[in-house]
Amino acid sequence: MRHKWEDEDGELFSVLAARHVLLTPRDDVLSLTHILHYEQPAMSSAETTPESSILAETNLNDDPKRVLMVLDVQHNMLRDPPAGIPAGATVGPNIATILARARAAVPPPRIVHVRNAGDAGEPDETGTPGWELVNAPLPGEFVVDKRKNNAFVGTELGQIIPPTAEIIMVGMQSDFCIRATCSAALSRGNEVLLVRGAHATYDRVEYHNHGLITSALEVEKEIEGELEEAGVIMLEMKDLPGMFTDR
Repeated sequence: MRHKWEDEDGELFSVLAARHVLLTPRDDVLSLTHILHYEQPAMSSAETTPESSILAETNLNDDPKRVLMVLDVQHNMLRDPPAGIPAGATVGPNIATILARARAAVPPPRIVHVRNAGDAGEPDETGTPGWELVNAPLPGEFVVDKRKNNAFVGTELGQIIPPTAEIIMVGMQSDFCIRATCSAALSRGNEVLLVRGAHATYDRVEYHNHGLITSALEVEKEIEGELEEAGVIMLEMKDLPGMFTDR
């Protein structure tokens, strides 16, 4: 069966991440001519505004042609099943390979790591190991914290990614944040490309159908069909050599 589209403001299914990096607009550049990247010291989950030091500065007047969005690739998602996603052993390395290729590209795409900030007690509670990003951001890369399925809601993501940019999407979860964020990006005019084998989710319990289980692989294929019908372009891992070049 086909999923209905989630409300873009719907709460996100729990996820996580690994390294204390925050992206925050500097107070004296509210025009967003620049966005600064910060590295924050280790903090407790109760801390919300730790002191930060500047790592790098990026000029947002230089609109990127291409963006790699690494969505919710956090430690909680890539634990061993059943706590982690079933395809983690494959999807995790695939995402790392894509990220490495993006970093080596000339010119490189704008790289944006999106991290879900869970509530207290959730597996991705802010400041916990589960919240940490799996792939540590490098200087010059963006990190955006979110609380919704749609990563554009309540964040500065729309200012970092212009509507003219092509977005290559990888991450989790296929039927929550991947679907909602791809849909939102399409609606604002972005060309969106999703990499098969570089997004994943959990098995789905069909509570309305006697608790039957739809496998994660089936759910992923279902979402790919929905998104492709909506206008998302599907890429394969075999497309990696040309993924970050002009098509």
